[in-house]
Amino acid sequence: MGDSFQFFDIILFAMVAAFLVLRLRSVLGRRTGSEQRRDPFARPPAAPGAASDNVVSLPDRGKSAAPEPEPGPVPLATALKQIHAADPSFDENGFVHGARGAFEMIVGAFAAGDTAALRPLLSDDVYDSFNEAIRARAAHQETHETRLVAVDTVDLVEAGLDGRTAVLTVKFISQQVNVTRAADGSIVDGDPERVVEKTDFWTFARNTRSSDPNWQLVATRSA
Repeated sequence: MGDSFQFFDIILFAMVAAFLVLRLRSVLGRRTGSEQRRDPFARPPAAPGAASDNVVSLPDRGKSAAPEPEPGPVPLATALKQIHAADPSFDENGFVHGARGAFEMIVGAFAAGDTAALRPLLSDDVYDSFNEAIRARAAHQETHETRLVAVDTVDLVEAGLDGRTAVLTVKFISQQVNVTRAADGSIVDGDPERVVEKTDFWTFARNTRSSDPNWQLVATRSA
């Protein structure tokens, strides 16, 4: 009789243990071998709608940012309007006519070595360059003769406004005879019987706020 009660107790304890195991498995779950390993350095997920803290989105390295376009030259018509807005007295046709006169005057004064006539027409840098060439001729006792046969083309090709200063470039195509002679009259360079076509680009500048209406030659180059 005592043995039967002891056997019954063992059965009862086994049933209780089995019930507890099933209960624990339902609460803790079962490992299947396919679970992802938890990263110990991973941050806990942010709550929905919460702002991320110290998170910086890197740009897509597969795409390069488009370069900023460089500003191109202002169209001539636009530049002339800007100059006229800065100086309402500016007149394009009047300027071109005056540029032709200045071209003829400067070419003649340079050939004659007339620095007094050149001084008010040229910027300091251009005047220094012209004056140096005139002095070099004088040092070698040479004279220069220029005859303008014709001025075929006077075209305004570039314009701009640099602060208050209007800057305009004119293209001159002219027919010239140029001769350099030594002190005894012999020809050092050129041919008095040969007409040469020359293409020159002269740049003039003027402060639009100045009461002086005259323009100065600030740069020259030949094609």
